[in-house]
Amino acid sequence: MTIGSDLLQRYSGAMVQVFGQPQLVLATGHGCWVTDVDGKRYLDLLSGIAVNALGHGHPALVQAVAKQAEQAIHISNFFTSEPAILLAERLLAISAAPAGSGVFFANSGTEAIEAAIKLSRRTGRTRLVALEGSFHGRSTGAVALTHKAAYREPFEPLIPDVSFVPPNDEAALSAVIDDRTAALFIEPIQGEAGVREVSADYLRLARELTSRHGALLVLDEIQTGIGRTGRWFAHQAAGIVPDAMTLAKGLAGGVPIGALVTFGRRITGLLAAGQHGTTFGGNPLACAAGLAVLDTIEREDLLGNALRVGSILDDLDSLDVAGVAATRGRGLLRAIELSGTPAPAAMAAAREAGFIVNAVTPTALRLAPPLVISEGELTSFVDALPAILEAARSVT
Repeated sequence: MTIGSDLLQRYSGAMVQVFGQPQLVLATGHGCWVTDVDGKRYLDLLSGIAVNALGHGHPALVQAVAKQAEQAIHISNFFTSEPAILLAERLLAISAAPAGSGVFFANSGTEAIEAAIKLSRRTGRTRLVALEGSFHGRSTGAVALTHKAAYREPFEPLIPDVSFVPPNDEAALSAVIDDRTAALFIEPIQGEAGVREVSADYLRLARELTSRHGALLVLDEIQTGIGRTGRWFAHQAAGIVPDAMTLAKGLAGGVPIGALVTFGRRITGLLAAGQHGTTFGGNPLACAAGLAVLDTIEREDLLGNALRVGSILDDLDSLDVAGVAATRGRGLLRAIELSGTPAPAAMAAAREAGFIVNAVTPTALRLAPPLVISEGELTSFVDALPAILEAARSVT
């Protein structure tokens, strides 16, 4: 028995099985590579589901966390810290937020969505609108906005008065947004639905409709934000400004953090003292990590790297790879749609070949590698893909 198989057996006896059986027991990581407990290396093309923006063990992040850990890890929300203030200021700057905007720090994307739901309730309305294919989190509030019935139905009744509309259907959106709507929640690219992009025109219509009817436009940038698409935030390609934005995942490079960004004095003022809070949110350690991530993205031009390296996957459509039907996405958030090969089998074959990818749907693989990935590293996967798909077909 290998070390990994022994640990996986012990996992089954010790953990609540909400994740099913893990694929591997990982031990270490360096750059874009991880190593399991039995010593096998893998190119990490998922980066903790778009979390490890700087890869593994990046010196800037390691040093920032170590330095802050020596000074103060946690201080409670009776106080504040310089890293929290600096990170909030940086987020407002890179999001081009107007005067009077603000940041609430949480510990995860789900918590950021919960804060946004409470923000919407302060409008005096309760009706929420989300998109078909949406995924906004696993808490009872966030899962009410998540379209997949299998995620919602076991926990009903949930928050009432939630409507779902098809993405990119402008007529359906126009019909559902009215003076009763509290907020519209949109992911600019729906990650869990298979990396499906909402068009710029649709986002602009969403902004126009919500403004006209006094509803909040909440953009969920939990997976798409912090440089993943080659911009700080995916919605910036549409030239719009939301009322609120939720962040998490890549913001602190693997240290747990979430954030709700509110745009403008009126929206920021909806939540008053005592109406929301968190024990660990905005702790100095997570905020120091967040600052290190933003600094490194700027210093190493990782926005540009996301576009340059991500474009390698654009070429897959022209390479005529057997079993690849299409590719989609932007920057370093991509999906490879398969034909004739189940995505779970392709994921397993990729793992056997030394690549970590995600079967995000039954027919699509998701790639969200670290923003520091090189052209050579991603090309090695593209070169291996035909053999991976052939191996997957041979066992199905």
